[in-house]
Amino acid sequence: MTSADLVVVGAGVVGAASAYFASLAGVRVVVVDRGAIAGGTSSAGEGNVLVSDKEAGPELDLALYSQRVWREELAEHADLWEFEAKGGLIIAASEQSVASLRDLAVRQRRCGVEVRDVARTELRDYEPHLSTELAGGAFYPQDAQVQPMLVAAQLLRLARERGAQVRTRTEVTGFLRDGTRVTGVRTTGGDISAGAVLNAAGTWAGGVAGLAGVRVPVLPRRGFVLVTQPMPPRTIRHKVYAAEYVGDVASSDAALQTSPVVEGTASGTILVGASRERVGFDRTVSVTAISTLAAKAIALFPMLREVHAMRTYLGFRPYCPDHLPVIGPDPRAPGLWHACGHEGAGIGLSAGTGRLIAQALVGERPDLDLTPFAPDRFADAEEEPR
Repeated sequence: MTSADLVVVGAGVVGAASAYFASLAGVRVVVVDRGAIAGGTSSAGEGNVLVSDKEAGPELDLALYSQRVWREELAEHADLWEFEAKGGLIIAASEQSVASLRDLAVRQRRCGVEVRDVARTELRDYEPHLSTELAGGAFYPQDAQVQPMLVAAQLLRLARERGAQVRTRTEVTGFLRDGTRVTGVRTTGGDISAGAVLNAAGTWAGGVAGLAGVRVPVLPRRGFVLVTQPMPPRTIRHKVYAAEYVGDVASSDAALQTSPVVEGTASGTILVGASRERVGFDRTVSVTAISTLAAKAIALFPMLREVHAMRTYLGFRPYCPDHLPVIGPDPRAPGLWHACGHEGAGIGLSAGTGRLIAQALVGERPDLDLTPFAPDRFADAEEEPR
């Protein structure tokens, strides 16, 4: 039987960041995943590293902390995952929406977010191809973008250089126990004993938690992304999205929601999102969702009407009912830890989450209070469908 100090269940971005920082702290780590590296949510997102879409509160605190980790502790590796400090531009289509943006900015500034109010006449200074029918906006210089599959692959490579093991195609089928304490995992590749097990299984985190007899209500929330033909450099200069995106992120509605999110990539392609709906793990391509995204993106950037879409892809965000991730030790099953439920913010929040998990694992006081993210906060909550 293999032994380790920590078994990380999940080789996505959150699991990779946790494995990297734990290895950096001298922890012996084994990462297991039933599929491939970044084979789940991490392979189906846009790579958002955002503060702009978050209201004041614990998630924004975590986003600001993660920004620091991305830009300071991980700065030397930034080129490995195409970290681009491009900034985010939120667009308002009406004066009422502009007023709401200004109110949001006031609350965010109090927390340390950098925001610049953008007048209607200034919008095209930021994005020359924007529609002239828009009312105003707000610019967030701290917003950035990464290539998420590269983040997962490179962080795991760096962790392996520090002694970590990574085992793909290895599914966790149960937990080793000593009384109530979790002492390792049973997998399709054999048992692994460990002082701690970290559940970083993304949209499958609820199922992994269930194997240990605890409830963590992580649910899949489906989303689509369109990818255009390559365009000239800086055709779209920033991450650009409509103001209603902020409300959609915070919504608990299970029905389809679409709000335009448009940004360029290092390869020249333009990514168009974002949709949200709770349909379980249904992978059916929704023509309604895709066509609505395209129409709304064209309303922001009329020139996209003449641009070909090469492909579309879908993924599932790990959604929690209270819109906060689950981070930290689980008192219901000592030895079991969680880092999951980040929904669409997992790429950006992964750096801070991994750093905090590593600090707590080695007995340090985490830089951020983990209480709001406690795994047992759902103990008395009513089960949600799908």
